[in-house]
Amino acid sequence: MPTRTRANPARPLMLVVVAASLAATACSSGGTTTAAPGTEAPTTTARAAPSIPPYTSEVYADPAHWLCRPDLPDDVCHQDLDATVVHADGTLEVQRHVADPDAPIDCFYVYPTISADQSPNSDLVPSDAEKGSVLTQAARLNSQCRVFAPVYRQMTLPALLGSVPADRLAASQVAYADVLDAWHHYLANDNGGRGVVLIGHSQGASHLNRLVREEIDPNPELRSLLVAAYLIGSTVRVPDGADVGGDFANIPLCRSQDQIGCVVSYASFRSTSPPPANSFFGRVRGGDGVAACVNPAAPAGGRASLTPYFATGDWVLPGAGADRAITTPFVTLPDLLDAECVQRDGFSYLEVFVNRDRAGRRAQDITGDLTPEWGLHVVDVSIAMGDIERMVGQQAAAFTGAPPR
Repeated sequence: MPTRTRANPARPLMLVVVAASLAATACSSGGTTTAAPGTEAPTTTARAAPSIPPYTSEVYADPAHWLCRPDLPDDVCHQDLDATVVHADGTLEVQRHVADPDAPIDCFYVYPTISADQSPNSDLVPSDAEKGSVLTQAARLNSQCRVFAPVYRQMTLPALLGSVPADRLAASQVAYADVLDAWHHYLANDNGGRGVVLIGHSQGASHLNRLVREEIDPNPELRSLLVAAYLIGSTVRVPDGADVGGDFANIPLCRSQDQIGCVVSYASFRSTSPPPANSFFGRVRGGDGVAACVNPAAPAGGRASLTPYFATGDWVLPGAGADRAITTPFVTLPDLLDAECVQRDGFSYLEVFVNRDRAGRRAQDITGDLTPEWGLHVVDVSIAMGDIERMVGQQAAAFTGAPPR
């Protein structure tokens, strides 16, 4: 096991929060926006490996352009991911996070809009903010999969805000070209016939939607590698009342914890603040269909308790300095949040309930709100990170035929 280093994700998380939310306009508009040593791995299923043509990226052959790779022992995904379980009565329990170096599948992650570079597209030098997004949204999955997270020249925050001149369509094309280049390099040099989970949020989910639509959905060989696609905080179009169709002709929504070759997607809103008419999320813009909603805690439907993971902060325990009792970089608060997918007033979304306990000795609410049209976009992934991790583990077991890890 590689040596882990302690990292405090609180500041990067806040940057991710702001950046992800500001990316919403671009990501919800419905528009198209030779292997390194030690990474080779045998196929872990009886499936025939697809025929992948040789491909070497001039950019992604360089490990410096990956935030996470299994052959990078000091990457973001090998930092401290321990969490403190904060129970309703205020008692604390440390939960150690253990990465699995022999994980049977891979995860390919694309982060949300986070770059503050003063240009239409970011550079390829990873910032603390970009590292922070991986830490909070994907690194925990190393318990179930080898995580690959490329740095890419995303459309920047200044471009979205209009503070630098930008052709947004052109900037989006540059960003997607990098994601596609990284994907092709990974497939040709690292995959080796292993199952793969795609995961992205906001702008990252939008690019992965296009990648699935254009590269994977029409190709039976590549579909055979798809364990699941988690496209969170960005609209996936499906026909009303159906699980397949719309954006993807062949890939359905996931309706059980161990279903494979399927999609999980949602946008989250508080039960007390449903999406207003001008919401950026929860509906398609133009054309038929509805926004997909799959709750990773209850894919078949119904209300279920979420397993969140948040960066440790002073909101977790009441009282000045009380949070100093928590020494881990993350916290989880069991039974604080429930969620259910609903369709209401033309929107389809994940309705999130906060279970306040006035006699409790921990936080009675969560952070993550901006204005009503954003919903809980900024914490879409955090509120269900444990459920995503668990579901990926069950899907990995179903894909490989091995017991759940």
